Formats: sequence, structure tokens, C-alpha cells
Amino acid sequence: MPHKHAIPRAVIALGGNALGKNPEEQKIKVRQAVKPLIDLINQGNEIIICHGNGPQVGMINLAFEEASKNNAKIAKFDLPECTAMSQGYIGFHLQNALQAEIRVQNKPWFVASVVTQIEVNRNDSAFENPTKPIGGFYSKEEAEAMMAKDPELVMKEDAGRGYRRMVASPIPQRILEKESICNMLDNGFIVITCGGGGIPVVENEDGSFSGVAAVIDKDFASAELAKAVDADYLFILTAVDRVAINFGTPEQEDLKEMSVEEAIRYCEEGQFAPGSMLPKVQAAIAFVNGGEDRKAVIASLEKAPLAIKGESGTIIYK
Repeated sequence: MPHKHAIPRAVIALGGNALGKNPEEQKIKVRQAVKPLIDLINQGNEIIICHGNGPQVGMINLAFEEASKNNAKIAKFDLPECTAMSQGYIGFHLQNALQAEIRVQNKPWFVASVVTQIEVNRNDSAFENPTKPIGGFYSKEEAEAMMAKDPELVMKEDAGRGYRRMVASPIPQRILEKESICNMLDNGFIVITCGGGGIPVVENEDGSFSGVAAVIDKDFASAELAKAVDADYLFILTAVDRVAINFGTPEQEDLKEMSVEEAIRYCEEGQFAPGSMLPKVQAAIAFVNGGEDRKAVIASLEKAPLAIKGESGTIIYK
């Protein structure tokens, strides 16, 4: 069957934890990250980059939260704005490092970051049960006082370290900047988009959109992006070389490949941790099931060029 594009198109999902916990650390990690990404292009692929922002958005949110407590002139910024800021500064570092590597390799490519909004359903059941912890830790008394002041605020105990704000993690429905992204891809751009799972927005009655205090899972957003740009591959890059079953036991088995049916069975058996590998495998299943001739690859960043040749990583296929 012929390819949908002149060259294979791959969406690369980078984990936020792979990018460092502060700007200086991030610059170093990003410089290391771009080499395997450029190798993927040199192998004859077109790439679109999506990234997480777990540590970064929490840091931005907490900075404004703490600063506004101590200085009335400093405004509090809610999650949509904090996600936009994280897209900006992570995009800047990725863009800068990619441009430097492109210059070294004397390639004719362009790079751009797109501040990306993703529509979610305002009636998504996730809004009734916020589960994603963000921001700083508070005592029970502080949390109760904050909730009394703001009835929409949900504070829950987190891992015995205190109370934290919990926000919803709704399912992504539609990428508002899809046409801009596709246009850039068709004109020689490496596009950095859907950072931190995108800025969650809901549609208003007049057709405009408003940001909501939520966090979209980056892996689900990258699967939605891969569908939107009609990608051939979805690469979910993480800290491990392969997906494993019976993880951490003497029976641990690293998988070179798994069919969608096998992946669904493993999910039902509880083989994958809900906070880490499970959403990655679920996103891979959603992407592969959504069209023909699609493959998802879960691999480590360093071995991405090997993974596309089947020499590392776990391939999920239909």
C-alpha cells in the first residue's frame, strides 16, 4: 500500500521529566535529546514534536502562587496560562537546540513552536473527579481555608506529604491549531506543538473558546496529534528501552512488539502502572486502532533511531 505522504511522518512524544527540573538542566538535556531526533529525519522521516511539562508547569504555578502570597502586586496565574508559559519556554529550548544541530549538519530545515489549544468536553466526567495533583503542599487547615474561600477548588491529601490542589485530566477532543501545524509540516518545518498535553479549552455558546483549569495527559494529546496530522508513526519516548510485563519481578519480560489485542489484555491484567506506562500503552492503542498502516513505538529517547529500525523499543501494531 502506498504511503499517505511522500516520506513517513512521525509524531515524537517527549516526557516532561526527560527535559530537566530547571532551565539550566533543561538546556543540557535538550541538547542531548535533539541528536536522535535529527537522526530520525536523516533516516528519511518527517517529525513533529510533542512534549510533557509535568515538573515545569508545577514549578511555574507554584512560583506565582507563592509570589502572590508575599506581594500583592504579583497576580496569580491559573493553569491555562501556566501551560502556555511552559509551552513557550520548553519550545524555546527545543527550537534553539534543534536549530543549532541543523546548522552543524548544514540542513535546509526550519523549526517553530506553536502555542497549542486543545478542545475538551466541558461535561467530561474527569471534571467531577479531579485526580491530577499540581502546585505546592499545604496543611489540612490551610487546604480547608482555601476551599472555603473558593468552592470550586479541590484539595486532597497527596502521598502523606500534605494537601495539594487536584485538577481534572479530560480526554483531548480536537486540536484548534491543526491547520497551522499541517501547513507548516508541508512547508519543511519541524513543528513543536501540543506542549504539556496542550492548553485545555472549552467552546462557549458564541463559538469562542475559554481555558479551563485542567491538565490533558501528554500521551493522549500526542495520539490525538498523530491522528490529526495523519502520521504513520507515534513515538512515545520515555526512560526505558522497552515495555515490560511482570515488571520488577524475576519473571519480567521486555517486549519487542505487541499487537493491539495483546496490549489491551495486558492493560486489563493490570500489567502497567497507572501513573506511568499505562497511559502510554493506551495512547499507542488509540492511535494504531484509529487508521490503517499505523505503528506506535514506546522506546527510550537515546535509542529512537534504533527503534524505528526495530532494533530497540516496543512496537505496537494492529
